Amino acid sequence: MSNRKVYCGVDLGSSRTKLVLIDENKKILATSVLKSGWDFATTAQKALIESLKAAGLKRSDLTATISCGYGRENVLFADDHKTELACHGRGAYHNFPFAINVIDIGGQDNKIIKIDENGKRKSFKMNRKCAAGTGAFIEEMAMRLDIDLGEMNTVAKSAREMVTIGSYCTVFSATEVLEHIRRGEKVEDLVKGLFTSVIKRIMEMESFEDEVVISGGVIAHNPIIAEIFSEKLGREVLYSENPQLTGALGAAIYAIDL
Repeated sequence: MSNRKVYCGVDLGSSRTKLVLIDENKKILATSVLKSGWDFATTAQKALIESLKAAGLKRSDLTATISCGYGRENVLFADDHKTELACHGRGAYHNFPFAINVIDIGGQDNKIIKIDENGKRKSFKMNRKCAAGTGAFIEEMAMRLDIDLGEMNTVAKSAREMVTIGSYCTVFSATEVLEHIRRGEKVEDLVKGLFTSVIKRIMEMESFEDEVVISGGVIAHNPIIAEIFSEKLGREVLYSENPQLTGALGAAIYAIDL
């Protein structure tokens, strides 16, 4: 195992730190996902130690490391940094090697990255104006509804109807949700409406002629988003087996180029 070349990618986000170890054939050897917390550098080190142990490797076995994400400069063992856009695009294209629209639903923002059939980025858009439609929005709504964040997907899948959420601001959405509760609307119908509002905000950002691939932790924990999106588009929306690791995987693949 020690004779293999090992590459590391770290996606240090505002909410979660994701790390992927791959070999020269881009095969995943180990992964780690931790809460980023307040000490990004220490969290990145913990993720590395955890992954190396899982793969039966030592620190000296690492050939190269690339970091991306909100806290990428805090990954002190990284050899270089890349943007989230670059890494999510490359990670998604590795899993879906054709022309795609990559949608990364992050903790604080949404990104749409258009990738051509050769894996080159054509364009991108980001939504930073408001947390509505992001992971932070879903967390806030879960708290308002007194539902465990991990149960939101299950609750939404039990809905028979859907309550339309019209507000375009997290604060106003919270007020609107509380008003619906006062009126006696079912919680499951509200949760499905909240997920649908996330999709509506993304669809307003861009048109999607090519296949759509969703990445990030939000889709990893709430696959119903892909179901709703598929209904809206009239075709299947794709996501990998581990969508939360897309950016870290892309970073690890970039590390091979060093």
